[in-house]
Amino acid sequence: MEASQPVIHHHPSKLPCPGPELNAPLQEWDKTAFSPPPQILPFVAIICGSGLGGLADLLENSVAFPYKDIPRFPQSTVPGHAGNLVFGELQGKACVCMQGRFHYYEGYSIAMVTYPVRVSTLLGVETLIVTNAAGGLNPKFNVGDIMLIRDHINMPGLFPCMSDAYDADLGRLAREVAEEQGCSSFLQQGVYCNVGGPAFETVAESKILLSLLADAVGMSTVPEVIVARHHGLRVFGLSLITNLLDSEELERNDEGRKGEYCSCVEGMMGRIHCKQNDLLV
Repeated sequence: MEASQPVIHHHPSKLPCPGPELNAPLQEWDKTAFSPPPQILPFVAIICGSGLGGLADLLENSVAFPYKDIPRFPQSTVPGHAGNLVFGELQGKACVCMQGRFHYYEGYSIAMVTYPVRVSTLLGVETLIVTNAAGGLNPKFNVGDIMLIRDHINMPGLFPCMSDAYDADLGRLAREVAEEQGCSSFLQQGVYCNVGGPAFETVAESKILLSLLADAVGMSTVPEVIVARHHGLRVFGLSLITNLLDSEELERNDEGRKGEYCSCVEGMMGRIHCKQNDLLV
């Protein structure tokens, strides 16, 4: 469903705090933030990783805004990123899905890579779910496994403190949902390492990352998590393992597990509640 021209809107209790890494002033975020249909005011934002935008197709009463129609919004240039901001309901809960994210290797600054997270806070979002396609480093992982991100390694380094980046309660909820859905046999847990890209890591580089206790590696996610935590959002992350350290087929992807990934997120949405209702998991 195509949307009409967005109008300016912001959630007054979610004004962002500018930091030294930003190159966009508050008024620019405010001009980008717009009001979705009145009945769809999201409190959860979901960033869909490469090839994982199908999750947005599960939303009911959905309205899609192409990135190109949103003032000052970056544009997706990578295959597998459709470039739509989709508002709707998942398991009866209002949310917004990003069908496509932005990467540092596309030429964007970190401020622009994380721009949508800043805008989400103006819309009243309280919880951020980040997903990605990642390379598996842990020898116990298989292609098609889904990794619950419990921590990350960020080579460039940004503020603030990240000792509690990923919400423990949401992690427990994910494991419960996976058990109920029969997915626990391929639900892993581990540390995600963010690198610059866009080239895949060499074997030597992968082994170095493994020695640093990284379980999976990718080229996104961490900057978004840092900004989300800077704003006080709860964060939960999933990685779909699409290739392995010793794999010769670097583009290999287990399409079947995309369905399980979507089911896991959908199952979680049914149990995540808005802060103002004091019903957090």
